[in-house]
Amino acid sequence: MSKPSSFIGRFFYSIWKTIDLTGRTFFGLIALFFVIVLLVGVFSGSDETKVPKGAALILAPEGVIVEQKTYVDPVSKVIGDLQQNGGVPETSVYDVIDAIENAKEDKRISVLLINTNSLVSAGLTKQQDIAAALADFKTSGKKVIAIGDFFGQTQYYLAAQADEIYMNPYGGVLLEGLSRNRTYFKSAIDKLGVNVHVFRVGTFKSAVEPFIRDDMSAAAKESNRQWLGDLWDHMKADIASARDMSVPQLEGYINEFPERLEATGGDTAQLALQAGMVDSLKDRAAIRDMLIEMVGEDEQLKSFRQIHYRDYLKAIRPGVELPSEKDKVAVIVAKGEILDGQHKEGMIGGDTVAALIRKARLDDNVKAIVMRVDSPGGSAFASEIIRSELVKAQEQGLPVIASMASVAASGGYWISASADEIWAYPTTITGSIGIFGMFPTIEEPLDKLGIHRDGVGTTPMAGAFDFGKPLPPEVAQIIQSGIENGYQRFLNLVADGRGMSIEQVDEIAQGRVWSGEDAHELGLVDGLGDLDDAVQAAAKRAGLDDYDVRFVSRDLSEQELLMKQLFGSKTATEILGSGSEAYKPSPVMRLVNELSRSLNVVLSLNDPNSAYVLCELCEVN
Repeated sequence: MSKPSSFIGRFFYSIWKTIDLTGRTFFGLIALFFVIVLLVGVFSGSDETKVPKGAALILAPEGVIVEQKTYVDPVSKVIGDLQQNGGVPETSVYDVIDAIENAKEDKRISVLLINTNSLVSAGLTKQQDIAAALADFKTSGKKVIAIGDFFGQTQYYLAAQADEIYMNPYGGVLLEGLSRNRTYFKSAIDKLGVNVHVFRVGTFKSAVEPFIRDDMSAAAKESNRQWLGDLWDHMKADIASARDMSVPQLEGYINEFPERLEATGGDTAQLALQAGMVDSLKDRAAIRDMLIEMVGEDEQLKSFRQIHYRDYLKAIRPGVELPSEKDKVAVIVAKGEILDGQHKEGMIGGDTVAALIRKARLDDNVKAIVMRVDSPGGSAFASEIIRSELVKAQEQGLPVIASMASVAASGGYWISASADEIWAYPTTITGSIGIFGMFPTIEEPLDKLGIHRDGVGTTPMAGAFDFGKPLPPEVAQIIQSGIENGYQRFLNLVADGRGMSIEQVDEIAQGRVWSGEDAHELGLVDGLGDLDDAVQAAAKRAGLDDYDVRFVSRDLSEQELLMKQLFGSKTATEILGSGSEAYKPSPVMRLVNELSRSLNVVLSLNDPNSAYVLCELCEVN
């Protein structure tokens, strides 16, 4: 910033520089304080975690259960811990399953305690994976107990897998069903005078509806009711089976909730107890006493003998992964929206994921690749970058298997389409084979402010994409032609990968979303199963009997490695000893977060051709 020449300019410039210098000094001192405190914490005391004999393993997932945790640089994570107002916490589904599987044979663990108070949400497929691990754990003869103050349906699905459920006498169990609601902006956009130019192919391609409608279209409602119904049927069946009741019994509790609640005088806890949704009502002190009697007392904690699953993982996992020359099945996780370029975990960078695939296929020990997809899609260009790298691996002779998690729709299906086999859960959300483009212009709001844009160019196309000017009709025609071409390419690659005709694909495409169960019947998916099933399919195709499974991850930079060594081992709460509140967003904050997320998705879209294969409806509430 250059120094202004006028007296008034120099005056305000001096004030600004003084404020800027003061602010930099202040925040610099805070950062230095954090570094000193953290270094003392990291290098003092023992980091060794011990598992108490006969302990209860506390399974207490926080926030959202995810396939892959979003990358947060360690400094921001620490500051977020101190402020206790960072983003929604995330729990890796693989950490939870790993803890359960190891605890099954660990003689030091006598009981598994599920605490759902800090759990916010989880995709149904992730809940089913954890449920399967818990079912296997119970074959050891060890008991699984669930506790909670209040159970929403995400919390209750997990708790229902336990042998016994204990709930606070002031709690309740509310199973409201599945829904998909969106916020629509057309009237607001019209009032602002913004012109949103939309280009799409597919009757059911509804990602752009919030910008051109004030409500959900009939086509979108038809599609959403079908796949939501499939997921809800599976969810009810799973819960009823876990609680040893019939589906009609469970449906009676859900559908007759208001009448039954009135009969209990509004006591939600008694209603849940009478319906067999929980086994007993106990406050926290009573639960603590029960567990002390069950597993013994930890005199230092003044509570029952216990270890949190995160600490348990630290105790059982090796500090350094030793290299192995065994044949490997490489698993690459693609989680989040698909964007062009390089992006860290939490988003799918086309170049980043392509580099992971290349890293795997150039490893002589890797004999097959499993692409684990948990994505609603995004950039068509970036999706093709990823898919073409997978095709390169196939040309090299490596089997490629796609394993769909909770969502693998639109661009998520694009990157899966050419795989040798596609595996999905019955409750996976997939399909949405369609494409759209969107370009807003703001000439009308600028005109109202008395601001106008004009100029000249060497060709009719020069400056045509200026968002401050109307979009020329010939440019709109060019974009629409490109979108239609993109849709034909999408149909072609699906037809080639699935062994179907283009007409057959088009009939079930048009942007329509399907459950994994329906997708299997339609031929969009080869098999129904989890990640283990996909890995076994990959090993079978590669002719492997004895092999390791390796998750391929991004190599950290030297700076990231240093920061991880300094900050990654301990959080601020561990060093300073301050407790953190469970993340429980209010209804207002949930709405604000949804609006913010919808806006961020639009702002992050960066396809060089402005062509997107995105399923914004592919999330469940």
